Amino acid sequence: MLSRFLSVFSIVVVVSGFLLGLVRAAEEDKLRIGNETIDRTVQLRTHSIYAPYIDQDLQNRWWDFGADAYVNTNKHIRLTQNRPSQMGWLWSRLALTASNFVIEVEFKISGESGHLFGDGLAMWLTKERTAEGPVFGNKDNFDGLGIFMDTYANGRHSYPFPRITAMLGDGKTSYDVGDDGDAQSIGGCSANFRRTNVATKLKVTYVRDKFLDVKIQHKAWDDWSDCFHVKNLTLPPNPFLGFSAMTGDVSDAHDIITVTTYSAILVQPEPGKKKKTSIFSGPRASDEEEGSWFSLLFKLFLFAGLCAGGYYGYQEYKRRQRYAGGGNFGMGGGGGGFNGGMYSGNKRSF
Repeated sequence: MLSRFLSVFSIVVVVSGFLLGLVRAAEEDKLRIGNETIDRTVQLRTHSIYAPYIDQDLQNRWWDFGADAYVNTNKHIRLTQNRPSQMGWLWSRLALTASNFVIEVEFKISGESGHLFGDGLAMWLTKERTAEGPVFGNKDNFDGLGIFMDTYANGRHSYPFPRITAMLGDGKTSYDVGDDGDAQSIGGCSANFRRTNVATKLKVTYVRDKFLDVKIQHKAWDDWSDCFHVKNLTLPPNPFLGFSAMTGDVSDAHDIITVTTYSAILVQPEPGKKKKTSIFSGPRASDEEEGSWFSLLFKLFLFAGLCAGGYYGYQEYKRRQRYAGGGNFGMGGGGGGFNGGMYSGNKRSF
């Protein structure tokens, strides 16, 4: 009876542990950046675009494109061809009203394999839209955020190019083209995102008044490299989302392949909850909260398993008492002894 009881108890513990693992995995799937956790995201169709990009009227309901930009419905929106003195743009028709958002852009910058190429591609979150100009094909003195995928160094720097950098414009300050906006940069990183062997993606996460986080995928699939993180950043309310590119004496092809925008919903801390701490390591952000629902679920399953195991053991004990016939319980010889075996199966761990 004891062996059967232990077997049932072991099964209950394994199942409960598996369920707890699923719950923990779901928790870990949430996006944690700094002290903020994004609970879930909702895709915004108004600010996302995929192939074939246009409808039967050769238009897109939510986006405009212009200047030298053209659409290849099977591949991309090409902002500039690999020719000198080109400029093209792609802009959302509606303002982005979400307070917190995640924008993931797949882009491609390609051309000849020589040492001279340029100028680069820009992503915009600004008050104005479709305003052509000298800053990667967009207007100067912009009001909002510009993130530049710069492939040509106009000045001398201590860091290599290609480079990703960002500037928060106030509508009055001119972008310093000659120095590649070095003194105006709020963050940046060098990354060889030109002519890569994998899909090149930029991920921009913004939580209003809290932070701006930029990551890039250019080395391997699903391998996101941190580029820069800016705290306490505030963008203009309801900006337009846009992309532009420009070539000068040197050139590249600049393509937008997909844009996926999500509204981000943050985890709201429950009042009165305190996080567990360890006397050895101190408080940690990843510790579980006391009284959390997954801990309660685990305890309920464990209690139910104990009750089921105890009931089963009691019923087995009564049955053996009835049929033992006064003999020795569990021993060989006469008297209806019970010889049992232990059954075990291979378990696959996950």
